[in-house]
Amino acid sequence: MPELPEVETVRRGLEPVLTGRVIARADVRRPDLRWPFPPRMAERLTGVRVTALRRRSKYILADLDSGETLLLHLGMSGRILIHAADAGRAMLGEYVHAHPAPETHDHVVLDLDDGTRIVFNDPRRFGAMDLMPTATAEQHKLLAGLGPEPLGNAFDAPYLAGRLAGRRTPMKAALLDQGIVAGLGNIYVCEALFRSGISPRRLAGNLSRARIDRLVPVIRDVLSDAIAAGGSSLRDYRQTDGELGYFQHSFRVYGREGAPCITEGCGGTVARIVQSGRSSFYCPHCQR
Repeated sequence: MPELPEVETVRRGLEPVLTGRVIARADVRRPDLRWPFPPRMAERLTGVRVTALRRRSKYILADLDSGETLLLHLGMSGRILIHAADAGRAMLGEYVHAHPAPETHDHVVLDLDDGTRIVFNDPRRFGAMDLMPTATAEQHKLLAGLGPEPLGNAFDAPYLAGRLAGRRTPMKAALLDQGIVAGLGNIYVCEALFRSGISPRRLAGNLSRARIDRLVPVIRDVLSDAIAAGGSSLRDYRQTDGELGYFQHSFRVYGREGAPCITEGCGGTVARIVQSGRSSFYCPHCQR
């Protein structure tokens, strides 16, 4: 499932194309994805202008001038692709939709007023879309219990120390808890714990303040590096132009079970354990 860097990469790809544009036509081609679409979704999207595009955790939020916000989640296999308008006609001030017919798994198609087409494709249909009042968006059932953004000012060492205090859960599980910090997923928690020298097995409440002070900026660095690389493409994820992300080529532990640890002089081997049904990759020599 796409994690924060992948979703942020998609948001950044959409922002210059979608923000300020009017959705001239919305084609909702099935009644549901993971859950049913909201009532009259196509009608409520048609003719409205997108005023802002933001991200909360792993969700993309498009604020509309109708007073509603479109929430979008990519799920396991969702992709958002941009098909540009006919460039030659656009130069003459004429915007045409010279686009191929929607494919089988193109479930929602948005045609913008400048001829651009935005397509949500989801073969496995674990994605989701919803519409909600913008004024109360943070109270939506999918957003209300989320912790602070790891790249935001509210996520700092004093905050994290307070949330970890007394917890008997492993560090891996604590960082995956969306109520503690929003948007972190399996890949980037593994990578951040490795860069911090912290074992995924270590109990969260036993982590010293000095180590928490080091962990917070490392989490930010891992996420920023991944966003700069366009995210990680392991299975279905693609950027809005259809290109793969490239951060998977920079993994230091994730998916490297049995490979030598890259830390100079370590001599250890990357191991894999299962925690709460998920694979954790780490170096038992480097991470304590």
